[in-house]
This record gives sequence, C-alpha cells and structure tokens, in this order.
Amino acid sequence: MTVATPVPEQSSEVAAGPSLLHRLLVRPEVGAALGALLVFVFFSLITERFLSAAGIANWLDDASTLGIMAVAVALLMIGGEFDLSAGVMTASTALVTALLAVHAGWNVWLALLASLIFALSVGAFNGWLVMRTGMPSFIVTLGTFLALQGLNLGVTRLVTGTVQVAGIRSADGYESAGSVFASTLNIGGTSVQASVLWWIVLTAVAAFVLTRTRFGNWIFAVGGSLPSARAVGVPADRTKIILFMTTAFAGWVVGSCMILRFSSVQANQGIGLELHYIIAAVVGGCLLTGGFGSAVGAAIGALIFGMARQGIVFARWDSDWFMLFLGVLLLAAVLVNNRFQKRAERIRR
Repeated sequence: MTVATPVPEQSSEVAAGPSLLHRLLVRPEVGAALGALLVFVFFSLITERFLSAAGIANWLDDASTLGIMAVAVALLMIGGEFDLSAGVMTASTALVTALLAVHAGWNVWLALLASLIFALSVGAFNGWLVMRTGMPSFIVTLGTFLALQGLNLGVTRLVTGTVQVAGIRSADGYESAGSVFASTLNIGGTSVQASVLWWIVLTAVAAFVLTRTRFGNWIFAVGGSLPSARAVGVPADRTKIILFMTTAFAGWVVGSCMILRFSSVQANQGIGLELHYIIAAVVGGCLLTGGFGSAVGAAIGALIFGMARQGIVFARWDSDWFMLFLGVLLLAAVLVNNRFQKRAERIRR
C-alpha cells in the first residue's frame, strides 16, 4: 500500500516567492525614503518655520530644479553612464533662449525651441561619441562641460560685453511662456512654483518608462551588462544616446524655468551642480556601476537636499554645515545601496 507523503507547510510559501515585505525592502528608493523621513522629522522638531506653509513651499521649490535633473541623471546612471555637462547645460540653454529673445528679437517660444534643439543636439553628440569611441562617458562629458563653459562665457561677453543676459520680460511671447515655466499655483494661500509641477510630472513619466515599458528594460540591461544586452538584441547605442538626450532635455527644462522666472542668467550658472545631481541619484538608490536604481528614489534624494538646505537656513545654522551633510549623506547612501543590491540579488535567486 502506498502512503502519501505530506507536503511541508512552508512549501507553499516558497512557491509563492518572496513576501511583500521582502519585495519592499529591496526597492532602491527605500533607503532614500527612510532618510527623507528622518530629515523631515529632525527639522520639524528644531524649527517651527520648516512645517509652515511658506516653509514647505520653500524646500519644495529648492528641491524641484535639482529633482528634475536628478531624475534624468538617475536614468542615465542606471544605463551605466555619467553626464558631467548636465549642470552647465542649464545655463547654456537659458543663455541661448535669452540671447535670441533679447538680442536677436525672436519670439520667446521660437527661442525656447532653438535652445531645445541645441540641448538635444549636444546630448545626442555626447551619446554618439561615447558609443562610437568606447571612451568613458566621464571623459567625454567632461570635455563637453569645459567646451560649454567656455562657449557660454565667450559668446555672452562678445554679445553683451558682460557675463549676464537680462531683459527677456520685454520680449514677445514672454507672458505665455512664463505661464508654462515660471508661473505660480496658489495652494492654501501659498505660492507653489511651476518647477515643482514639472518635477512631479517628469518623475512620474520617468518612473513609468523605467518600470512599465520595454525601453525601461533596455535601460537596466545596458547598465547591467552591455555585451549581454547586445547579445539578446537590445539596441544599446540607441538606448544610451536617448538617455544622454534625456539629461539634456532636463537641462533645457531647468534652464527655461530659471530664465523665465528670474529674467536674467549668468554665463557661469550651473557649474558644480552636476555633482549634486549625481549625489541625489546615488542617495535615491542608483549604483555608480549601473544597472540598479530608481527615478522615484532620485526625486526623493532631491527632496532630502531641499529639506536639509532650507532646514539649515530656518535653524539659522552656518550654511557650511550643508557640505558636511552632503558628504555624510553620500557615504551612507553608497553603503546602504550596496546592501540593498546584495539583498535583492539573494531574493531573486
């Protein structure tokens, strides 16, 4: 007579795969979310201005332009590349818009279109050169950074005699363009900048593309292993070129918001911010080696920046402490991200 062997109770759990808690714990943005919560609670306790309506609007505004760029940089880093020209691109696009609108007499919308074409062309060139030559994107975009910096200063001084372009408010089309890039939304009696809305929308689009589309799979594939991605038919060159164009597009959005909001732009604006974008992406869960990260996490990383920078101001501390905060935050993020990646790999097995 055959006796049926009872199935162990835990086998159904094994077959079902990792629990919901485990799946949440290996998400790249979990560490950033916990960090944001700690920063939020800390500054909420030490200064009353932090939780006021005006205070919230201030740190959201501070985080928004950084967040727009950080999300695009995060996609590029997941794809295994860097863009050191991202910061200076915000100034370059703003200068193109301002010079054409103020000194060439163009309608602001045509000037914005021209600066967008300029940005996308530079992004496509960066991507093409990286894939064509095989040189590290660090070197290629460092060269682009230096070239754009010199171009910004040289052309601006040649046309205006100074390193600043101002006066765009009097150009045709300023009012309608300003309503898109530099308007404010009144929420509860507090003005929220349009850049915050751009940040939210672009983060949502990036998160959807990264997690719900074939192109998102391609980004993870080329960042994880470029030879393997090519072997299974992923269009690696096209994917990486589009990612470089995405960071350039984000630079155009930020540059447009800045020039239309403040009506002037300095030729040296944005220099040094590329490191902040990378740090925000790393804090949000991106690995420096590529193939792992989150668009939402990068947005949260930018939020931490905004809360910390404005929280330090509200607490009346010396602003130098912010750089200490950045250094500690970066080191902690790298350690946490490596831990989360190893946990994720164990669960997938």
